[in-house]
Amino acid sequence: MCGFTFTVFLSAFQLLPTAPFRIQELGGSTFASGLFLGFLTYASALSAPLTGAIADRIGRRRTLIISSVVILLCAIGYGTTASYRVMLALVVVHGVFWSGLLSASAAYLTSLLPDQRRAEGISYWGLSSVGAVAVAPPIAFWIMEHGGWQWICISCGTLNVIMGIIAFFLEESPAPTAQLPLPFGPDAPAPIIEWRVLALSVTLFLYSFGYGAITSFSAMYADAVGVTPKSLYLTSLAIVILLTRPLSGKLADRVGYRRVFMPSLVLIAFGLALLTVGSTRLALVASAIFFGVGFGTAYPVFVAYVMRDVYAARRGAAFGAILAAFDTGIGTGSTTVGWLIQRFGYSTAFTVAAALSAVSLPYFLLADRKLR
Repeated sequence: MCGFTFTVFLSAFQLLPTAPFRIQELGGSTFASGLFLGFLTYASALSAPLTGAIADRIGRRRTLIISSVVILLCAIGYGTTASYRVMLALVVVHGVFWSGLLSASAAYLTSLLPDQRRAEGISYWGLSSVGAVAVAPPIAFWIMEHGGWQWICISCGTLNVIMGIIAFFLEESPAPTAQLPLPFGPDAPAPIIEWRVLALSVTLFLYSFGYGAITSFSAMYADAVGVTPKSLYLTSLAIVILLTRPLSGKLADRVGYRRVFMPSLVLIAFGLALLTVGSTRLALVASAIFFGVGFGTAYPVFVAYVMRDVYAARRGAAFGAILAAFDTGIGTGSTTVGWLIQRFGYSTAFTVAAALSAVSLPYFLLADRKLR
């Protein structure tokens, strides 16, 4: 599963930082550049509750194989089209199957973990995606500089084939022996969407808005202010998460998920706020450190906290609900910040991201109290 996930994110994070440059090369605006990640994550978010539930029913391994094949076809399309509008249409399809891939892989992984070490296990598994994020952007910019956009797509397509092969050789996760108690009485059908999980996951929407902004525009921001290399922020962010996530997951299992999750939300907001007050290399690295510690800790701890109350048969649906909120935040951040940068500049755009992330802690406290 770590090999599969590393391959998935190595492919994705070669594509995501370079696609905005390709869209501008084809005549698209800064706003259109932000729409690439925005459309991907909106399509993923809107479909995730459904694709997660489908993965529970048709099998998580089968979902991984189908998703890998479709994303390969999208990579071929990106490389052969000369229209940024076609790229934006393809990325919607990409996003639907991306949600199935992420929901199914997370549910599959969770079935392997002992309950009392869930945050630690999710943190270790998450290192595979973070490691890919650390190396993929500089690789991608090197490929684009020396080979061009088509070679980016060839690289991504090759990785999509590899992840499909890995998924093919996985064993299907066993069906749960006990079905969950149903939420509206013993004879009522279980809803396809985990609504309570979705409501609590709005917390993730509020802070992932800033992550969407960083993913799409940190390289362009570095380029605009003269900071090199362009991938400095994303690489620094990934290194910080690699160093801190194993410790934070183990800590959360021991001292309690809420006690670790809430300070993480504060660090996320502070890291984004630093981007609004400085544009030097030091300011970017400092922002990446604070944001990375908070962001890298928050997701696995939140998932472990929520999964305590979700039965094995519904884990795909639960992860779909989490992914819906998370990806909606990323997509909204990418598209909105692209528009804000075009109209008002980078400082205003990052200020909005920091303000939204600051709301995540009070929302979590209120929602958690109501839902429990």
